Amino acid sequence: MKTIFDNVSYQCSKVVTESYSTSFALATKMLGPSIRSDIYNIYGFVRFADEIVDTFHDYDKEILFERFEQALEDALTDRISMNPILNSFQHTFHAYDIPRHLVDSFMKSMKMDLHKSVYRTDAEYKEYIYGSADVVGLMCLKVFVKGNDERYETLKTSAMSLGSAFQKVNFLRDLKADFEGLNRTYFPNTNLMELDEASKREIVNEIREDFAKGYEGIEQLPAEAKFGVYTAYKYYSKLLQKLQNTPPLEIKNARIRVPNYQKFGLLATSYVNYKLNLV
Repeated sequence: MKTIFDNVSYQCSKVVTESYSTSFALATKMLGPSIRSDIYNIYGFVRFADEIVDTFHDYDKEILFERFEQALEDALTDRISMNPILNSFQHTFHAYDIPRHLVDSFMKSMKMDLHKSVYRTDAEYKEYIYGSADVVGLMCLKVFVKGNDERYETLKTSAMSLGSAFQKVNFLRDLKADFEGLNRTYFPNTNLMELDEASKREIVNEIREDFAKGYEGIEQLPAEAKFGVYTAYKYYSKLLQKLQNTPPLEIKNARIRVPNYQKFGLLATSYVNYKLNLV
């Protein structure tokens, strides 16, 4: 009967993904059926941890996070959890032999968000990016290559770059929410109160470098993973283009989005490129 509970857990992670990120859910649907559920499982885990530190302002976040951290430890040790999100994640963690240090680095960055609001140095910034984004890309990569250590090592750098690019796009898009709502600023040496075109251009160029390195890895991904990851790449590239073309003042005052009709247009273009072996 545990199979029923596990299937319910996987469905919960899928619901979390579809509820919190339509763009990520759309890209995940483009993955091969054999790996799709495991990516939902990873997303459900990282989303719940992120929600604790970003959203639950009426509760003691530190206590909630400590409980979640202990429940995670128990789930990974016992290979089961009555928290369906952690139960689904522990399945993927063990099935693909995801390195524990990736999970620990992610939790460390999430915990930083409980107290740290300004990242003043490149070292602090890179540490946070690694833990909050790069390691998530590496967890997904473990699934994409189905635990093959040789392919994992080959694609590791590209996966980290792509994770960094996605996260930095989110930072730039969410300047208003992060700064005004959470009193956070991630980009070092950047005065967000006086964000100008030159500062924005520097950030955009940094992200484009990450995208270029990440794309090299997409070309080498297994067929089951390539189309889904390429779809996410095209979506975030489009979002970056919109941010590049948006005046800094508008970025600070509104959340820039890619409309649904453009998302489906990107999906169609991505599919054509994929089928024509242009990726």
